Amino acid sequence: MKHALLFCLLALATSRVAAQRDDSLADLVNPLMGTDSKFTLSNGNTYPAIALPWGMNAWTPQTGKMGDGWVYTYDADKIRGFKQTHQPSPWINDYGQFSLMPVIGAKIDPEQRASWFSHKSEIARPYYYKVYLADHHITTEITPTDRCALFRFTMPPTDSAVVIIDAFDRGSRVKVEGRRVTGYTTRNSGGVPSNFKNYFVVEFDRPFDFFSPWDGERLLPGDAFTGNRAGALLGFRCPVGAAIEARAASSFISLEQALLNLERETGGKSFDRVRDEARARWNDVLGRIEVRGELSLRQTFYSCLYRSVLFPRAFHEYDTTGAPVHYSPYNGQVLPGYLYTDTGFWDTFRALCPRLNLVYPSVNARVQEGLLNAYLESGFLPEWASPGHRNCMVGNNSASVVSDAIVKGVTPPAIAQRLYDAMIATANSVHPRVRSTGREGFEYYNRLGYVPCDVGIKESAARTLEYAYDDWCISRAARALGRPEEEICLLEQRGQNYRHLFDPETSLARGKNEDGSFQSPFNPFKWGDAFTEGNSWHYTWSVFHDARGLSTLMGGNERFVAMLDSLFRLPPIFDESYYGGVIHEIREMQVADMGNYAHGNQPVQHVIYLYNHAGAPWKAQLRAREVMEKLYRAAPDGYCGDEDNGQTSAWYVFSALGFYPACPASEEYLIGSPLFPSATIHLENGKSLRVTTRGNAPYIHSMRRNGKAREQNFLNHFDLLRGGSLHFQMRDAPNTRRGTRAVDAPYSFSPPRE
Repeated sequence: MKHALLFCLLALATSRVAAQRDDSLADLVNPLMGTDSKFTLSNGNTYPAIALPWGMNAWTPQTGKMGDGWVYTYDADKIRGFKQTHQPSPWINDYGQFSLMPVIGAKIDPEQRASWFSHKSEIARPYYYKVYLADHHITTEITPTDRCALFRFTMPPTDSAVVIIDAFDRGSRVKVEGRRVTGYTTRNSGGVPSNFKNYFVVEFDRPFDFFSPWDGERLLPGDAFTGNRAGALLGFRCPVGAAIEARAASSFISLEQALLNLERETGGKSFDRVRDEARARWNDVLGRIEVRGELSLRQTFYSCLYRSVLFPRAFHEYDTTGAPVHYSPYNGQVLPGYLYTDTGFWDTFRALCPRLNLVYPSVNARVQEGLLNAYLESGFLPEWASPGHRNCMVGNNSASVVSDAIVKGVTPPAIAQRLYDAMIATANSVHPRVRSTGREGFEYYNRLGYVPCDVGIKESAARTLEYAYDDWCISRAARALGRPEEEICLLEQRGQNYRHLFDPETSLARGKNEDGSFQSPFNPFKWGDAFTEGNSWHYTWSVFHDARGLSTLMGGNERFVAMLDSLFRLPPIFDESYYGGVIHEIREMQVADMGNYAHGNQPVQHVIYLYNHAGAPWKAQLRAREVMEKLYRAAPDGYCGDEDNGQTSAWYVFSALGFYPACPASEEYLIGSPLFPSATIHLENGKSLRVTTRGNAPYIHSMRRNGKAREQNFLNHFDLLRGGSLHFQMRDAPNTRRGTRAVDAPYSFSPPRE
């Protein structure tokens, strides 16, 4: 009996160790999640990104035409190529792209070379893609590195096997050199200097039996072509069939750097070895958070976690000494240091960047260095970068991203003060050409305390609310860095500017004219106008840092909760007149059957958690669980709107763990409804935080932190970094007595917690 007991204990210990080394997480990911989308209705607006976490390049099958932002859609029947992409979203589109396409015969036209395919013969993993091209009887496989990819084309018996390289239009070059094709592409969608190029090299494992450059319409003599649209036809004779392999790499710096990237990341490695290394990399990054529970929920969780570690994308490379170096999309020079891009902070400040600070702080430390480089090279912190400043969205939310990292001790100390100076400079200026960078209307805001709606600045109320939150964020960084009290007080005072837009008659935020009168007429269901991709019911809650102050303006907690309830109970009515038509964000709210709550767009994604401020935490628990179970699944239609650079995915990752950073830079996470019976966060400091639940129900009956009962509706970041345990007892009925005291409420600037 003793031996049997010992065997059982050893087996249990072994199973626990094995669980800690889960090497199958990458295979739970569905990269097709969110690809069943279109212009009028987004179920994610994603594409299957075959890439490494934060990798410089991604590869994707291309079903759309050249330049189509919907590069891959699940309902498509044909593939036109396999494209290197840097696209963060279809609305921002792509840059630095080129494609490979295996065919039979000399078919350079995208329509002629396109092949029917089926999802039944398609395998999509983060580290590997495989598909059968029916019209050519060719199987294509892809596996990635950070800046390269390996291809394997399994050809049928033929004397006319061909691989088409398409460098796209708007200025490109190809040159055939032995078993290599080198060249560059300049196609972009903005945010680049005039000397922008993406240099590439594609090297095959065998010589070409025939080849020809082409100009978009016809084959050309010689071995090179430079023009509007350059490409190359590369031919192989395979009388008994063959697997033809190719290695592709690119660089924004030079052709020499592209060759260096190719050799450093793929030299001497087989396709299978690169695939295994890519899989191991994904398992490591995904394995920083291990969840146990229902398979379908784990698939959704890891599909979201995958999407949320694709961005921001590395834009730097490594020189011959191994030092980071980058081409600057801000001034066109090649400079030392890190740089990251392809992220819009209007989206990602909310959850994606805080998730980096908790789970992957070493990555965000490099991101912060890159943000400083962006400022030094352009005079501004980026707000929407792809790859340089893009004129998209509103706000100055780089202040949230930079401040949250400073407050949480992630920013390298040597650059913290310089980043603070960058925030101050960016907050008091606006980019002369890219008006969404910096603060448009900052002169009015600094003088009046708000951006007026009648001075020609669009979406003025949204700007005011976000600027106020951003000023509070900067004040937090200022206090962490020991700045003068006078300076801190001014920022804190500006953090209260949201009050200027509060309309006591409706208890909602409202645009205001320069003379101090409210915008009239006022329709709280009108999207746009004074707000950004939302209405007053959505934006009123953009007081991340002072929910208690907002509650007081509304008349107290009871009224605050009633207003929150109304957001979910109102019918999904809307006024689309500002846009002249129903934009997809409106339609996604309408069809979700959650009232006027619009989870498919980012401005309201924190709102559910505000119930914690007003003594009704059980309502946050119910709504969070409802959104997770209703609006997310690891399927092509698995999102309820734009996924947007990992933010909508990061919401799910945090919420499934049971807490959410509703106010970045506050050091606190607000409690929701944990989804899994067991989840473990393996922190970079070597400690682990284990979250367990008992009872598969939405409501928290009780909560324990390291064995001690905890009534508060929040968790502290630095406490979580110590590791330990969180245990939730879940019930089907709400516990309306837990977490209802004022002391149980999360941080709010005013008044202080009792």
